[in-house]
Amino acid sequence: MAASKPPHVLMIEARFYADLADELVRGAVAALDEAGATYERIEVPGALEIPTALAMACDAGLIPHGASRRRFQGCVALGCVIRGETSHYDIVAGESTRWLMQIATSHHVPLGNGILTVENSGQAWERARGGSAGKGGDAVRACLRLIEIMTMFYER
Repeated sequence: MAASKPPHVLMIEARFYADLADELVRGAVAALDEAGATYERIEVPGALEIPTALAMACDAGLIPHGASRRRFQGCVALGCVIRGETSHYDIVAGESTRWLMQIATSHHVPLGNGILTVENSGQAWERARGGSAGKGGDAVRACLRLIEIMTMFYER
């Protein structure tokens, strides 16, 4: 049996909290490197834009299983939503997750969701730090595991 190519992953990062995004990316890249996976990064302004970017990649045939132009085997979403004084937090946290899951399940995209939803910046930093052991790395491991499952189901 021939060895399969390492997975190629799309990393979509929300830059609203750039310093936290950088830390999440560091952890994600470390986990991708540890797994021997390759990746491409795209940046969006905030967490609400991540599902739109993922939908665009799906519509372009770059991600879903079986697409003739499939370039990516999975996606990692990285960002942070910190509670403020208004209900905007609830909208951004809920809708970004809801639409990510809707797109991932309808298009069979192996997705690692690394969008932090926290009360304050201290909690965000606690979760973002730690290199591949942080939440960026966790999102990569979730994505890679789902790629394995997809391969098991579809590519026999």
